[in-house]
Amino acid sequence: MSKTIGKILILVGFLDYVLAIFEQPLIHKYSPLLLWTLGVLFIVPMRTYIKFADTLSTSMGKAFSWCIVILMGGTVYEVVMAYVFNKPTLWNFDFSMQMYGAILMMSGAYCLATESHVRGDVIYRLFKPRTQGWIDLVLYFIFFFPGVIALAFYGYEYAALAWKIKETSWSSPAQIQIYMVKSMIPAAGILLIIQGVSEVFRSVICIQTGHWPARMVVAEETEKILMRTAQDEDQKDVI
Repeated sequence: MSKTIGKILILVGFLDYVLAIFEQPLIHKYSPLLLWTLGVLFIVPMRTYIKFADTLSTSMGKAFSWCIVILMGGTVYEVVMAYVFNKPTLWNFDFSMQMYGAILMMSGAYCLATESHVRGDVIYRLFKPRTQGWIDLVLYFIFFFPGVIALAFYGYEYAALAWKIKETSWSSPAQIQIYMVKSMIPAAGILLIIQGVSEVFRSVICIQTGHWPARMVVAEETEKILMRTAQDEDQKDVI
C-alpha cells in the first residue's frame, strides 16, 4: 500500500511540475519537490523509515528541551536585576518569548512521535486496531498534511522575508533580532511532515498486521507506570 501511495505522489508531483511551468501549480511553486520527496519516502521500507523519523523527532525534542533551562535562567536573571538591583533589562522579555517559541515549535514532532499530545479518544479507543489504523490513515491526509505542508511552505516565505529585511522585534525598546528564530517555523513544518509520514506508515502496518508498531519510550507518565505495575501485580496474584 505504501509503495502505491508513493507512486501516486510522484505522479501528482510530475503533474504539478508541468502545471508550474505554465505558472498554474496545483498547490505551490515548490510543491512538486515536496511531492516527489514524499513519494520517495513512501517507497522506502516502512519500519526503517519509522525508526529514522522517531529517532530524529525525539532527538530534536530532547535538544530543544534545554531551552526550558535557558528560559528559567533568563527569568531568574531578570527578577534579580529588577527587584534586587533595580535595573530591569530591555531585552529579557523578547528573549523569553524566543525561547518559549523555540520550545513550542520544535517540540511538535516529538509530541507526535511519543504520543504526548492531547487526544480525545473516548470513542476511538473502543475500535479494533485495524479500524483505528484506517481512521488515522484517512484523517492524516484530510487534516494533518494540508496544515503542516502549508506551515512549511508559507513559513519558508515568512522566514525568508524576515532574513531579507533583517527583522527586529517591535514589541520592546531593545529591538533585538528575530529573523533567526523565525527560521524555526518552516523547520517545524518539515519535522512534522517527516514524522507524519512515519505515522501513516504505522497506520498501514497496523492495517496489515492488526497490531500497532511499538514506539520509542523516551519518557513515561507516573500514572501509566503505576497502572502497569498494578496490572502486573494483579496477574501475579491470579497465577
